[in-house]
Amino acid sequence: MSNKTGMNFPQSHPHTGHVSSSCSLTLTHTHTHTRRCAVKYDRRWPWTHRAIILALFFFFFSGQGCSAQTKEGGLRAVGGNYHPAWRTGKVTASNTHCHITHRRFFFVKQLSLRSSNMHSGLWVLLLYLCGSSWCAPQQTCHPGDELLGRCSNNDFEEKPKCTELNLGYCNDMEYSRTMFPNILGHRNRMEAESGPEYLLLSVIHALLNGECTPEIRLVGCSVLASPCQNDKMIRPCRSTCEALRKDCGHSFEAIEMAWPYFLDCDRFFASDQEGCFDPLAGLKARQEIALSSLSPEEPSTIIQFTYTSNAQMYSLLKRTAAKCSHISQVYSIGRSTEGRDLLVIEFTDNPGQHELLEPEIKLVGNMHGNEVLGRQLLIYLAQYLCSEYILGNQRIQTLINTTRIHLLASMNPDGYELAAAEVEDSSDPELSNQEGHLFNGWISGRANAQNIDLNRNFPDLTSLFYRNRRSRHYRIDHIPIPDAYWFGKVAPETYAVMKWIRALPFVQSASLHGGELVISYPFDFSRDVHEEKMFSPTPDEQAFKQLARTYADAHATMSNNDTDRCGASFYRTRGIINGALWYSFAGGMSDFNYLHTNCLEITVELGCDKFPSEAELYPEWKRNKEALLSFMESVHRGIKGVVKDTDGNGIKGATISIRGIRKDVTTAEDGDYWRLLNPGTHIMTATAKGFSRVSKRVHLPHTMNKAGRVDFVLEKVPVEPDIDDHLFPTVDTWDRFDPYNQFERYSEPVVGEGGIEREEKPWWWNYFSQSGISPPNWLLRNV
Repeated sequence: MSNKTGMNFPQSHPHTGHVSSSCSLTLTHTHTHTRRCAVKYDRRWPWTHRAIILALFFFFFSGQGCSAQTKEGGLRAVGGNYHPAWRTGKVTASNTHCHITHRRFFFVKQLSLRSSNMHSGLWVLLLYLCGSSWCAPQQTCHPGDELLGRCSNNDFEEKPKCTELNLGYCNDMEYSRTMFPNILGHRNRMEAESGPEYLLLSVIHALLNGECTPEIRLVGCSVLASPCQNDKMIRPCRSTCEALRKDCGHSFEAIEMAWPYFLDCDRFFASDQEGCFDPLAGLKARQEIALSSLSPEEPSTIIQFTYTSNAQMYSLLKRTAAKCSHISQVYSIGRSTEGRDLLVIEFTDNPGQHELLEPEIKLVGNMHGNEVLGRQLLIYLAQYLCSEYILGNQRIQTLINTTRIHLLASMNPDGYELAAAEVEDSSDPELSNQEGHLFNGWISGRANAQNIDLNRNFPDLTSLFYRNRRSRHYRIDHIPIPDAYWFGKVAPETYAVMKWIRALPFVQSASLHGGELVISYPFDFSRDVHEEKMFSPTPDEQAFKQLARTYADAHATMSNNDTDRCGASFYRTRGIINGALWYSFAGGMSDFNYLHTNCLEITVELGCDKFPSEAELYPEWKRNKEALLSFMESVHRGIKGVVKDTDGNGIKGATISIRGIRKDVTTAEDGDYWRLLNPGTHIMTATAKGFSRVSKRVHLPHTMNKAGRVDFVLEKVPVEPDIDDHLFPTVDTWDRFDPYNQFERYSEPVVGEGGIEREEKPWWWNYFSQSGISPPNWLLRNV
């Protein structure tokens, strides 16, 4: 249906051009704002007639007119023709009103002019145009501007006014009056309270375990119930929103939740120039007052020594990396059985890249989910390294600038969840069997969610070592993973760590455990399968003992001879022991590191209590801080260097051997290597397939406190066939990792109907799905 204005003028004959009785001008108006006009006129008309018609064309085709109406009905119909209503005496010019509305409507006006009243018709046209020109062109009011009181789309509707703020979770705001409809379009308080936005604010503290609250709630409330002054809404400041997202975005990532749409900084917030308010101003002022009451001291590192949930751990690590982004980053090496991130934080002067001759070291905590002290110590260590670097601690700056440090705080986050729940329940006074419960706390959460002990789940390369050690045709370092291993049950945590170990050229490592106070070092599996406690050294026995000694001696109590302390049975060895001599087991991570890669790893048992009370966390940090730092610094000993060809190119995979130590190390991507050695004289040999063999005698003095540098240049030589090529495991064999995709096959996603991958909703989805409100799909990260 269209809107037409038809006007009749004298018509000319189509052939002669003479004026006939009438001529029609039709203008068609629709909601799409298109116009159609057809007119025939005689050139001999008076110039005034033609000018009016041209003006009429200009008016309708310019698209800038507005409908002239009066409160009494505008133009009234008299005798079948339209005449101005004011001629009846009912309407005056002051009653004229121009109004633009969004509603689609159609109007019909018909002006009929016959040849007998041509002049009066022209006057009607002129008045119609003049009436239209009284109205200035207007633009449609944007909904956001209308809510803020800057304009209105309907002058007849009652404008919103300020009202009392009465939202339970927002009643502690710094203001007491708000306005509805709000920025999100909620028309009243009831509608706002029943929405998913308000529900999210009510549970955000529990979802984020207190992280970034009350900041998230206060900023969210400033959107749901913005302050109102003089019947105008004031938006929250965009700068506050942007700072909040920078600091707290990782908290949502940690629980796999998308950033809430109503905290979109560009969409719902205003700049300082536009006029805004800071919803966190009061909170910041109170915090400043609290800090000013403290006695002034030199800048220092502040760490909160409490236990952290998995979500809090992820948040702390990400926040630490963001604070020290010039020296730190976080990355995931995989996921646990239940889908939790195995998150690593890295410290170095060039995060994300391996630098030539810079050694890499890793510390792994919480391999057993119920042994939690190591997890907390690594979280504290990450915060300490970041803060002290910024504060100018020379020791920390030197360590980070010359070392690439990787901290995996929790290798078994699923087990931790179970262990933490067990400990919480143990404080329940209604439990009838406290002793049984404490015993369960000793073992509950040790394994992963598949009930696999991760420190028994690695490939048993130690048995292969013992079997082949007497044959010169089999190598006893960089032993490949047997294909048969992949047909067993491989935990996703184990799989992820193996890939990580293989991907980076780690030099040394420590795995932090609990239950005793001692350092154990490989081998952990006895050389005699019938002996559960048998000294079983590696070819690097002396280097391992030195590593263990470094940590134990720097620890506050581990190496003393107090027979009443925890771990007193190890006082004769001053807190260190060969793993197999303590107790034998196969499939351990330390043995795998040593036999499959260049890395030397020790196991640090941090204390007799696997899950100590929070009151013990700070004393334990003080006991272990120096030991952790000394252990990381000890990677800078022995020998390092680069193996190159005659053109100066680094040779990847070249072998560095030490006479008397049947354990070789291989060069990294750019030809650099690191060999942990104790002081003394050593004969080193570098070789690579297709290159010559070069040997050097090297002396390491006892007073040397950094690694000596020994480079090699190898010449290319023809490759001659050798029987060892057939019997000796090659690098290609070492590169075989899950060759039949056994692990990947077990990890295939669940596929639903129609071949579409079915994804499970995150754990927090029940907060919303069971509340009876419309599900907030905007919180799902994959939407």
